[in-house]
Amino acid sequence: MPRAILCILDSVGIGGVPDADKYGDVGANIFGHIAEWAAVGKADRAGLRSGPLHVPNLDALGIGAAIQLSTGILPPGLPVSAKGGRFGVSREVSNSKDTPSGALGNRRRIGAI
Repeated sequence: MPRAILCILDSVGIGGVPDADKYGDVGANIFGHIAEWAAVGKADRAGLRSGPLHVPNLDALGIGAAIQLSTGILPPGLPVSAKGGRFGVSREVSNSKDTPSGALGNRRRIGAI
């Protein structure tokens, strides 16, 4: 019997919503900024990590493509295509910033591959 695993990465930060200016979130993209810093060596820590962001499982599931769909920008070192997963991004349709009021029931999907 086929199986599906649904993994929702809430609050991971892969881009702001169109009305981000209302909430002080213009340019929000935590995951993308981490990838940018890692690509230029700002995330290097002696004995801990160095070089570009290396997240092969999230790469395969399409994290780079999801960030590009959400922001229009592909972070350095992340592939544009999913190898084995499917992904989507959503936008809040409520006017509240907290997670419970923006829960899945108050979101609409804007794209998926």
